[in-house]
Amino acid sequence: MTSIEATDPPIEEAGTTNGHRNLGLALTLILVAQLMVVLDATIANIALPYIGQDLEISQANLTWIVTGYSLAFGGLLLLGGRLGDLYGRRRMFMTGLATFAVASLLGGIAQNEALLLGARGLQGLGAALAAPAALALITTTFPAGPQRNRAFAMYGAMSGAGAAVGLILGGWLTGLDSFLGLDVDGWRLTFLINVPIGLVAAALAPRVLAESESHPGQMDIPGAITGTLGLLGVVFGLTRAGSADYGWGAGQTIGSLVAGVLLLIAFAVIESRVEHPLLPIRIFANRTRATSFVAMMIAPAAMFAMFYFLSLFIQQLVGYSPLRAGFAFLPFSVGVVAGATVSSKLVAKIDARYIAGTGTLLAAIALFAFSRLSVDDSPSGVLAAVANGSTAGADVNYWTQVFPFVVLMSVGMGMVFVSLMLTAVHHVRAEDSGVGSGVLNTMQQVGGALGLATLSTVALHFTNGRTAEVAPALAKGLTQAGIDPSATVPGTDVTYLQGSVFQATFTEGATHAFFAGSLMMLATSAIIWIFLNVKHTELATDGPEAPVHVG
Repeated sequence: MTSIEATDPPIEEAGTTNGHRNLGLALTLILVAQLMVVLDATIANIALPYIGQDLEISQANLTWIVTGYSLAFGGLLLLGGRLGDLYGRRRMFMTGLATFAVASLLGGIAQNEALLLGARGLQGLGAALAAPAALALITTTFPAGPQRNRAFAMYGAMSGAGAAVGLILGGWLTGLDSFLGLDVDGWRLTFLINVPIGLVAAALAPRVLAESESHPGQMDIPGAITGTLGLLGVVFGLTRAGSADYGWGAGQTIGSLVAGVLLLIAFAVIESRVEHPLLPIRIFANRTRATSFVAMMIAPAAMFAMFYFLSLFIQQLVGYSPLRAGFAFLPFSVGVVAGATVSSKLVAKIDARYIAGTGTLLAAIALFAFSRLSVDDSPSGVLAAVANGSTAGADVNYWTQVFPFVVLMSVGMGMVFVSLMLTAVHHVRAEDSGVGSGVLNTMQQVGGALGLATLSTVALHFTNGRTAEVAPALAKGLTQAGIDPSATVPGTDVTYLQGSVFQATFTEGATHAFFAGSLMMLATSAIIWIFLNVKHTELATDGPEAPVHVG
């Protein structure tokens, strides 16, 4: 009987010995970069109404400001992770941050929809290069056990809290008429703020991060092309399916979905045959890892949709200012840090299945509670609000109807992030740490993009149905009240009829999206409880899976 045992290459200890810089500074730089990447998924959410107004972007296309970033980020993460493994993680980290900064500058000066959406895609590319390198550096630097648990708790908390920080920062910047003497629209500052941060972080990287070994010449270009275009086709098709101008039966919708699926099938075939695949099948061979990847794809999908719909709801239905709307999500940052901190300690004593499974149940309850939000959006109620210069949801009580469930959602997601990040990268070979981190980030970002596209389709379906019911009554009521339905509301480019229809229909679509999100979170919980079966004692060990014995 011969025992063949796979061994890991030496762990790269960035920031400890062998000429490496201070580990604390290295981790700080990584977390700052991660915060910038994550908060940009939501920083523009608060500014969406203002961006749409200034650049004349339709309601349906506004989702692409969020989805476009997440799609480019997620679609290119596998490539970014692989490039880090092949050409050096510090190099890709720096390149990604510099690209992100340049893209942010382009977004901040954009004068039309095309340039803004292009800049968001370029931001996604920069994030896709930087994020896998950052996560891989944490994985290969900290030994398994309490040190790695704490590092992942900080990383997970930053990943979750970054979304809420983005809303707060976005709200503050959007509400500014000038910043440091600059006379620019507030929403542009949500992009421009990244420029100095990204450039400074890229410049500091060589001082505090060590470079990894490079292995050039093993690129899977066909896999990168087919995988990215396949994801783009599917998300584009789902977005068009929920649009009033297209729908499920439109040729553009069907063509995009079919092309996307075929390209993803081609991607799977390519990956099974090439010598150096972009996505090695061995990454999914471990059941714990595969379960973690799937769960990390579905859970963030529902979370990102919560931020998108709830931020619009409390601004345009409840009437919050951008800054107040941002602070409405501050409890999320606190809750996710608390959930992550507690989980990092519990994971050494309790199996990850119980922590992540409970977290997803808490998040599902919160999403269901959001689906029960109600406002007086009847034609008579909306007309009365318009006459009073108010909004249909002005009577919504934040402290009883929103705050408790924002906290519940955040604590639950903090528990999910830390547990699944640990189980997803446990026992990954050191030479695969970049692509392993890329897969984890891909599942999270692509899940968010697909989830937002899918739930936006759900929301638009119910919104469009209700529009057909109430639009005639609202037009008639405005006329009877002496208001010209086609006249624009002072200070905006929105007509009274358009604004009234939005007030009367948005809640219908958003609450159905929340309910669909709660079902997605329940499905995630079921997957975790059934398939995630790694013991907490195993998470305290390093190295690859068990040896393979051959006779």
